[in-house]
Amino acid sequence: MEPPPPSTLSAQDWEHVLDDFSSPPPRRDRWLHLPLLDLALSSLPRRDLPSHLKPLLLSLIDDHLLPAPPSSLPLLLASLLAFPHDHPLRDHLLLTVVSAFASSLSAPLASSQAAPLAGLVDALLAAANRPNHATDRAARALACDALRALDDALPGLLADVLGHAYALAAAERSPAAQSYILLLASAARSVIRVGRLGSNASLLAVSGPPTPFSVPAHLLVSSSLKPAASVRTPSELNVREIRKVLALIMERPQVLTPPAAMELAAIVAEVASAVLEWAPAIAAHVKVQFGGMAYSSSPMLLHSVLTLFVQFPDAFGADDERRIARRLASAACEAHRPLPVRLLALHWLLGSGRFRGSVPGLAQWFYPGLFDPLALKAKKLDCLAFVAAGIDGDKVGGRYGQQTSKLIDDGLVCVSAFRWLPAWSTETGVAFRALHRVLVGASPHSTNDMGCSGAGELLNSTTFHHFQAMLVDMTSEHRGLVPVIADFINRLLACTTHQWVGEQLLRTVDECLLPRLEPGYLLASYYPLFEKIAQNETVPQLRLIELLTKQMVSLAKKHETDTSLKSWSQGSKVVGICRIMLKYHHSSHIFLPLSHLLVVTVESFPDLEIRDHARICLRMLSCIPGKKLRNLMGIGEQPTPSNPGSMFDVPSPHPAQDPESMPSLASYIHLERVVPLVVKQSWALTLPNFSVQSRASGHILSIQDVSVAPPEQEKPPEPTIERIGYTQEALRVMDSKGAETLEILRRHFSCIPDYQHLSGLKIKIYCTFRFDSEPFSCAWGSDSTVSCSEGADELPALFAVTITFSSSAHFGEIPPCRVPFLLGEPPGSGVDIVPIDNCHQEESSYRASVVIELEPREPSPGLIDVGIAANTENCQVISGSLQPITVGIEDMFLKASIPPDTPEEGVAAYYQDLFNALWEACHSSSNTGRETFPLSGGKGLAAISGTRSVKLLEVTPKVLIGAVERYLAPFVVAVAGLSLITILRGNGIIKNVVWEESDSDATVGADALVPYSTDNNLQLQRIDDDEIDIGVQRYGHLSKRDMGVVRVLIFLPPRYHLLFLMEVGYASTLVRIRTDHWPCLAYVDEYLEALLQ
Repeated sequence: MEPPPPSTLSAQDWEHVLDDFSSPPPRRDRWLHLPLLDLALSSLPRRDLPSHLKPLLLSLIDDHLLPAPPSSLPLLLASLLAFPHDHPLRDHLLLTVVSAFASSLSAPLASSQAAPLAGLVDALLAAANRPNHATDRAARALACDALRALDDALPGLLADVLGHAYALAAAERSPAAQSYILLLASAARSVIRVGRLGSNASLLAVSGPPTPFSVPAHLLVSSSLKPAASVRTPSELNVREIRKVLALIMERPQVLTPPAAMELAAIVAEVASAVLEWAPAIAAHVKVQFGGMAYSSSPMLLHSVLTLFVQFPDAFGADDERRIARRLASAACEAHRPLPVRLLALHWLLGSGRFRGSVPGLAQWFYPGLFDPLALKAKKLDCLAFVAAGIDGDKVGGRYGQQTSKLIDDGLVCVSAFRWLPAWSTETGVAFRALHRVLVGASPHSTNDMGCSGAGELLNSTTFHHFQAMLVDMTSEHRGLVPVIADFINRLLACTTHQWVGEQLLRTVDECLLPRLEPGYLLASYYPLFEKIAQNETVPQLRLIELLTKQMVSLAKKHETDTSLKSWSQGSKVVGICRIMLKYHHSSHIFLPLSHLLVVTVESFPDLEIRDHARICLRMLSCIPGKKLRNLMGIGEQPTPSNPGSMFDVPSPHPAQDPESMPSLASYIHLERVVPLVVKQSWALTLPNFSVQSRASGHILSIQDVSVAPPEQEKPPEPTIERIGYTQEALRVMDSKGAETLEILRRHFSCIPDYQHLSGLKIKIYCTFRFDSEPFSCAWGSDSTVSCSEGADELPALFAVTITFSSSAHFGEIPPCRVPFLLGEPPGSGVDIVPIDNCHQEESSYRASVVIELEPREPSPGLIDVGIAANTENCQVISGSLQPITVGIEDMFLKASIPPDTPEEGVAAYYQDLFNALWEACHSSSNTGRETFPLSGGKGLAAISGTRSVKLLEVTPKVLIGAVERYLAPFVVAVAGLSLITILRGNGIIKNVVWEESDSDATVGADALVPYSTDNNLQLQRIDDDEIDIGVQRYGHLSKRDMGVVRVLIFLPPRYHLLFLMEVGYASTLVRIRTDHWPCLAYVDEYLEALLQ
């Protein structure tokens, strides 16, 4: 049953449809494409439809209604065949149908697609094979173009009718011959691409008429025939036939339009290259046929010749290269040509390696004209830069250098206005782009790792010296160019290859420009260059600092009420440059001049804010070591997110849990000391805050158990500065030994910071932070599983961990620690055996190192309460308390500070003298008790009130020496006694101490708290030699009571001392203790006992 004929649409309906399809997609989606395609195809032959709508309908079909499935192709072919041959829109319809076939079909073809394709090709071949009539030429040419489009879409489609295409092209003499030639060339290229050259069958053989057409077998799915490989050697017959085809298509290049000639040249290059190995004469033939196009006025013909020139370099000699290069240079200078053509000619000259040798001889063609477009000027300046770099690379000095300088100066004449134009002008960018090309061309990027090639030659070249002078002159005469010059140098510094060029230019600016500049308000224009100089470590800063010092003095003198804002602005920039110097330079190199600049600013600059900033910089320069200062200046420069709170706005996917039912954080989150304490301290001595005048000797306020959390109470006030008031008394007489002791003590206390005015000495406690994965996941509902201990991606994690510390002890303000990211420990990983004396455990993804910094105000043990706040991967925020960290008396042990004027070889002697002076000062009858010693950096004074004690250690020397070497080695200052010195020296652990080698026994004075005597000893018993086996030494002098004496000096922050004098015997050791802080004796007894366990 026949389907009903489709209903027709009126002209107004079609206009409405066209309007919908030119609108956004919602209106377009109201239509069904296939029914609308049927209506459009049936409406095209209608005579009642306005003629202006039919081209619009064809465009609608082509753009929107072409069916995607190939099943509708027969309908398109039937519409084309049924369309009247004399209708004016038939050509348009033909293009639409061919476009649909070419876009819908691809190899391999299905059997249902071969029939409509063969029918379309039949129709096109029949149209192309019609007799030559003038009225039919356009239709025949259009049929050839349609066949070429189908052949491009399905390579090899016309391989079987190549002979017919050859005959048609040879017979055609009308203006339509161009289409036939291009059809023949396209078919020959497809034959080569599908590998027909290697077949034994003739390519031009004709066995019958071209119609009816059958689709080649290699395009069908069911075909078992495969095209021959393209690498197969072509047969001699096919090579001859391809040469015959090339001769025909190159026979009449004059009948081709420029676009057709350019397309044909590309096809000829591909076809000729395929058989060039077996027919070398083809290259010469190509040159003869197409070489004359180089002198054509058409840019397309010139481009065609250049394509063949690159494809067949052996066919063109050196004279041809020079002639073509000259033709390109002249084409770039022809003002009547379009700008893209002139730019393309210069691109060919610089882009092709064949023409680079001819470019230097064409320098006179590259000078930009006054009225040339700016883009053309930039490209010509690139050519001049290439020429200048080539000349300068061949000859460094003499007239060649002058010639290079002349090229640069004459080339920049066309954009000379850049000196007076704004810095953002295009001409300024073009000028500095050319200067950059000159430097880069003279010293190109190296392809190996040997650095920049031609560095030394460029530095010594006339071009570079001329460039430096020109840069200095432009900077001093035109202040508006300073930002551009700063960016220009920064671009060179950013390049690894040309960084040295930028550094040399900065040195030139420092040496030649800075002496020309005068202080004043106009100097602010040069601050961008000053910042670049300050950032570079290779440029000396002395000239710049001197100029900035003069600038600050000038601003202070010129300051008035109406210039206060200008003074503040320029002063801020000068201080900012000083900060840059602190960040990028060693403070020792710039200390004196920079400190002078900052002092001048602090003393004389009128703006308070600038003075404060300069004072901060001066304090950092004088107090912070250089490396730490440079790291400190870089803090805070990382950009922060624009909306830092947005990452915390994601709601938690898990419901809130009851805090009472959850386990304590301390059960699975751990902060542990790396080095356990020697003494497991469980109590601490707490003293009142009293002054010297009201001090009660021997009065203890309380002894408090620190293992129990103390009740909440007010924070005790900070200790006041101890000042000693003296009553008027008679002058004291002091001997030389006492004066020397006081001098040593004053020198020592001058190195101790006054913690009440400055930052005091700090101690560090190294800890590890970790958490257990399994209980953490159970408590916080983590989606991660922890069954696999090897998979780090399956473990829970903590993000942005903040650990806070607080303590009731006098440890000062304890800064928090932060851990950005930490993975939980897999189950079973916590049982690994780790040496307890390993102070720096190997970090992993499961452990983080945390350093607790304390600033003790009193050397006493205590507890540090630990709090934690962190984010989980489920966007939950956890917070709570962890197990406290115990601080022991051994954490307070520090080495005494060394005065800066002490030579390295005199450190050991200084420590011995300091020990003797402190030992004498801590004596109850010492005259130093009335002396006060000023501390460093403040107004505080310190006095010494000593206390003595003794401790008998009944251990063998082997145990004692092992404990001293393990725990007290850094604090040993002197060793006396030949036996003891022999043992300690042999072990090699204690170094840089005073060895008092004396045959006499090391004894103590009569002022000892428990003096020894030969009649009343401490029941020392004799031991055998084999019990004292340290190293390979044997103890001698068994008849003597003691082996020797070890002196230990320990500094207790903030300003106290602990002294041990150990009289080492063969059966026991007597430790004499003196200190200027008597409460610490409460902990020393336990420490000494635990030391030897």
